[in-house]
Amino acid sequence: SVCSILFLLQAEPLDESSVKKMILTFEKRAYKNQELRIKFPENPEKFMESELDLNDIIQEMHVVATMPDLYHLLVELNAVQSLIGLLKLTDIDTLHESEEGAEVLIDALLDGQVVALLVQNLERLDESVKEEADGVHNTLAIIENLAEFRPEMCTEAAQQGLMQWMLKRIKAKMPFDANKLYCSEILAILLQNNDANRELLGEQEGIDVLLQQLSVFKRHNPSTNEEFEMMENLFDSLCSCLMLSSNRDRFLKGEGLQLMNLMLREKKMSRASALKVLDHAVIGPEGSDNCHKFVDILGLRTIFPLFMKTPKKMKKAGMTEKEHEEHVCSILSSMLRNLKGQQRTRLLNKFTENDCEKVDRLMELHFKYLEAVQVADKKIEGEKHDMVRQGEIIDDDMEDEFYLRRLDAGLFVLQLVCYIMVEICNANIPQIRQRVHQILNMRGGSTKVVRHIMREYSNQIEDVLDTHRWKFPSLEWNAHSLEERIVIT
Repeated sequence: SVCSILFLLQAEPLDESSVKKMILTFEKRAYKNQELRIKFPENPEKFMESELDLNDIIQEMHVVATMPDLYHLLVELNAVQSLIGLLKLTDIDTLHESEEGAEVLIDALLDGQVVALLVQNLERLDESVKEEADGVHNTLAIIENLAEFRPEMCTEAAQQGLMQWMLKRIKAKMPFDANKLYCSEILAILLQNNDANRELLGEQEGIDVLLQQLSVFKRHNPSTNEEFEMMENLFDSLCSCLMLSSNRDRFLKGEGLQLMNLMLREKKMSRASALKVLDHAVIGPEGSDNCHKFVDILGLRTIFPLFMKTPKKMKKAGMTEKEHEEHVCSILSSMLRNLKGQQRTRLLNKFTENDCEKVDRLMELHFKYLEAVQVADKKIEGEKHDMVRQGEIIDDDMEDEFYLRRLDAGLFVLQLVCYIMVEICNANIPQIRQRVHQILNMRGGSTKVVRHIMREYSNQIEDVLDTHRWKFPSLEWNAHSLEERIVIT
């Protein structure tokens, strides 16, 4: 209902005293309505009359929107907080109580470019004043609720000045507070599955903003849980942006690789997320330049210790052992695919160091995840048998669900491990190939199993990408040449 006040509707102008009287009447009716809503939450008929009275005064107040010289009265009479309180009618729980009514309200707000108006108001608020800082927080809550109820509005909202304001607020030299945390949350929401917003952030030098803010955590851990949450939101935003190839270039030029490399070496809480960012930066053909640069900045000295052993602090930072090994193996597989010339030779030579210890580790991971997948396969086969016995049909959707369960159980890591195995065995380095065969024979393994896993990977990758790219971003690289490379002899 507050959209009626915000929209620039035409009406007869009033003098200052009339507007003051109108605002005071609005305040009284808003207070009465709120009081009755709290008192009779389960009986709407008890506060319906006050709702109608409130709506009447709001309709009368249309004219205020056409009189900017009287806006100061809204502040002086403390009406701004009441208006924002009304906008909290967009609370997501309230919206879901009446989908039809909510659609009407949201349409009216968006048609009136409510985000642009909210951003204009955000620009005027002084967060050193507690009431105005609360106003910023409440405004962000409105935007979050709108985005949750109508995700497609995120592109338009970002273009109406929200992205620019967010980046400005995130990089502002102010002490960490709840509003900065909230900004980081909404920024991550705006970028989720939205290439237009990812590009807009890149164009507004947002990659540099994210890297600058994250650089604080290179040598210092977040001091509170809230600050840790903000750091994770910024990392998530950076990962999301790196799904766009143009932002990979901005990340490279902004020395993002150097920052991630330092974070991986410093062993602070940022290390787990830095590993995830590095994974996103080097995936696919678009990651080629980043792969070469990572080798040039001596990144192999950083990534291989993480490959050889999962650090305990990764678990404290919220990354599981499987997630850690998935990211490390994904990074190595991306580099094996993308690196050329001297850099590729340097990578391959790493597998020969210290009597091929890295090959031993690779084979250890192979058998670890092969066993995990075999356990999952046995369980799934049992479920399929029971379904068939009960006359249930196993359709394509069910098969997709089973395949995703296998990926979650460890199949995806196993596929990455096998890809690395295939690449290093095809590199014409006899000692690597001999060690792989030696361990396979010693532990009852088989090259046939490896070939089967890779063929399944090659066949399934495009299908999975169509609907589950968000869940397995490392599937982003092209697999058209995999079939040709599945030769371990």
